[in-house]
Amino acid sequence: MASAVDNSSKASDRLYAAIGEFLARHRLSVDPVHYAFAHKVLSDQRGPLAAEVARITDGGVRLSSRDIEELGGRAVMGAPASVGGDSAPNLSSPPQLTVVADNTKAQSLVARAQMQVEDFGDTVRAMHADTRGFGQDLRASRDAIRASRDTSAIDEVVRMASSMLDRVSSAEARLQEATHEADRLRRELELARDDARRDPLTGLPNRRAFEDAYAAAVTSSDPVCVAICDVDKFKSVNDRFGHAVGDRVLKAIAEALRTGCDEHLVARYGGEEFVVMFTGLSPDDALSTLEGARAAVAAKRYRLRETDAPLGAVTFSAGLTLVEPDDTINSAMGRADRLLYAAKEDGRNCIQSDR
Repeated sequence: MASAVDNSSKASDRLYAAIGEFLARHRLSVDPVHYAFAHKVLSDQRGPLAAEVARITDGGVRLSSRDIEELGGRAVMGAPASVGGDSAPNLSSPPQLTVVADNTKAQSLVARAQMQVEDFGDTVRAMHADTRGFGQDLRASRDAIRASRDTSAIDEVVRMASSMLDRVSSAEARLQEATHEADRLRRELELARDDARRDPLTGLPNRRAFEDAYAAAVTSSDPVCVAICDVDKFKSVNDRFGHAVGDRVLKAIAEALRTGCDEHLVARYGGEEFVVMFTGLSPDDALSTLEGARAAVAAKRYRLRETDAPLGAVTFSAGLTLVEPDDTINSAMGRADRLLYAAKEDGRNCIQSDR
């Protein structure tokens, strides 16, 4: 009996350690959502969820909160982006207050669109019924006129035609109103779709938008290079100055990358990571462009808005790779990620390229 208890305890310890390693490897913050997700994956390593995680992370790509959300977890917005950074998650740190995002707006738009479709259907069905009834009455009146030459039948046809015109006019007004509402819904849906592909903090495209753009770019004959950029020692910024300052630093880095890599796609990949996709540039030119952005960021000296105290220099490291013809997004990003780690090990504030 004691042996069984010991074995159970050892299994629990191994699972706990594996969960910690999983969170550290993917740079996920230690919160109940991420812990529960890791527990589910590691408790059934031959299950469908574990298989899908293995597919997504093939080549060394890390999971993001959006991946976890799409795989069945609730995305936790507002968790400290820096947990992970240059170091493993701190398992002893106190839990952070988080706000769970929902899709109320999207659900509302879908419900309104469904109601609009139903209104269209009701209007068309009513017009069809009116037209069919009018046609039947008109044929009956025509037959009566032919049989009796009765002028009262002609008056009845005029009455029916006038009634039908009124119904058609009313239906046209309803259809016009429904068309205007459909146009409004389409514009709102387009805005919602854009919001779903944009990072709310930095305004940059998010990981989903980047992956879609990557899929489109690799179908062309132009060279494509991708880079993963990670803010150096970002955890210490949050720990020393708070997450509000950390958010402002991320926004500043985002703007510097967007300006320095103009005409190329810059996206927030998750946490303190950004990705850049260079299309139509040689690896050397892509490296030169990214190096200019890195130098511009390193040259800045930040101050705290509240006290004007110096924050000091903030830098980023990056890994840059040329996308090969047989690359998948996972293999290309995995290679860029390994180069990023090499840059970190080389002292940070530098770029490693495989060219």
